Amino acid sequence: MSVLNDRKIVLGISGGIAAYKAAELVRLLGKAGADVHVVLSEGGARFVTPVTFQALSGNTVWTDLWDARMPNNMAHIDLGRDADAILVAPATADFIARLAHGRADDLLSTLCLARDVPLIVAPAMNRQMWESPPTRRNVDLIRADGVTVFGPAAGDQACGEVGMGRMLEAEELVELLEGYFVPKLLAGRRVVMTAGPTFEAIDPVRGITNISSGKMGYALARACAQAGAEVVLVSGPVSLPVPAGVCCVQAPSAREMRAAVFDALPGADVFIGVAAVADYRPVQTAEHKLKKSGDTLTLSLTPNPDILAEVAALEGAPFCVGFAAESRDLDAYAEGKRRSKRLPMLVGNLVRDGMGGDDNTVILYDDAGRHPLPRARKADVARGIVSHLAGLLAPRKG
Repeated sequence: MSVLNDRKIVLGISGGIAAYKAAELVRLLGKAGADVHVVLSEGGARFVTPVTFQALSGNTVWTDLWDARMPNNMAHIDLGRDADAILVAPATADFIARLAHGRADDLLSTLCLARDVPLIVAPAMNRQMWESPPTRRNVDLIRADGVTVFGPAAGDQACGEVGMGRMLEAEELVELLEGYFVPKLLAGRRVVMTAGPTFEAIDPVRGITNISSGKMGYALARACAQAGAEVVLVSGPVSLPVPAGVCCVQAPSAREMRAAVFDALPGADVFIGVAAVADYRPVQTAEHKLKKSGDTLTLSLTPNPDILAEVAALEGAPFCVGFAAESRDLDAYAEGKRRSKRLPMLVGNLVRDGMGGDDNTVILYDDAGRHPLPRARKADVARGIVSHLAGLLAPRKG
């Protein structure tokens, strides 16, 4: 279940072309269980209509400071009164300027001024507008006033130029909004982790790999970042977007992954080995593609480094968390792996319960025993793992 479930989000839409993205944002927020109430500025209504947002949100759309549909005619007060947050997306240069200087001449700006709930803005404008000194000063002013700023991003713009100023995509905004409400259980911690499979080349086009999708590792990286940690994710080859706020290092093979981990390890409080690292690699990699023939192909394999065991054996090692995906006898194999590598915590699951899928069933193992988590989406499982990890870290910090 998303942390946005049952939260009231007031979504303000100011007058920029990125207003079209707000329709998908409303849909995704609703899918996450949020109760979305849209406030559309006069400029915003020139790009998208109230009907669109009423259909997507299932709630009345507000556009007029003097709208008499609110019984006391005070929409600017009542809309934000029981909200969990106000999110303005897109927030144009003009809207940010009015916010910075306390202007209150329409419903959206008045609502933002007359609030006692968190205010978040997602800027969207031409690159020159974003880089202009007045805009930079205004953004600094609203940040100093406690406003949270999501983005912007760099990329192609509606004007035909390329640069900083694009509004973040709807999926990114939902992810950041979820993170805003997650308790910061790992604040001040530095987490280095691995995710995905590794690919051990046989020749330029073939290799040894496995069915790991990387979904659990990426979900855990996102959960750690949302919990306030600085996260370095060393990733094998996957087709997943990098979670917001996570530094990702690509490392296709086991040896490349090991090198990247040890480069990132200094200063780490936690190391989490989620990646399904190939146990073996070919002794030799062919320089050119091997041609098919009627003969049997024999490969000589050599063991890959055990990254988790190496990190756990370091003097002054970070708090190490292992993962074990087994096909049978989970308790025996998982606890055996935890003890042999001297890990304070290990996450175990049966391959059939989660590998490659969107859901997972895991059991957490530590010195106190086994702690099953209910079957859930990997994002929810990841939050459960982070909560347990934070509980184990707390006495260690003390």
